[in-house]
Amino acid sequence: MHVEVRKNGDVVIVDMSGRLVGGVGDEILRNVVNELLAESWKKILLNLSGVTAIDSAGIGELVACLKTASHLGASLRILNLNERVRTALHLGCLLPLFEVYGDEKAAVQSFSAA
Repeated sequence: MHVEVRKNGDVVIVDMSGRLVGGVGDEILRNVVNELLAESWKKILLNLSGVTAIDSAGIGELVACLKTASHLGASLRILNLNERVRTALHLGCLLPLFEVYGDEKAAVQSFSAA
């Protein structure tokens, strides 16, 4: 799992690529989101366009990050789900939990509308 963090105004965008699976990928996601929350970022956009695989640990970590962000008054949204990840979230009946966007500009603007 490879992660790059960039900023667009008051929104932090986390570009992820590789496998979001138990062992390494889920820990990297948790660490990055926890660090951003500790730095008081309230608008976090996870760009999953480069994620090639996800397992139950990765899905669980996405849900845990969403819950933690919400508990701390932050918003966490998802950008660019590929079909494999979308299917996994759909099969787990978890897709409705997340605000998912296919366009980065629209996703960034959605934080202002909230």
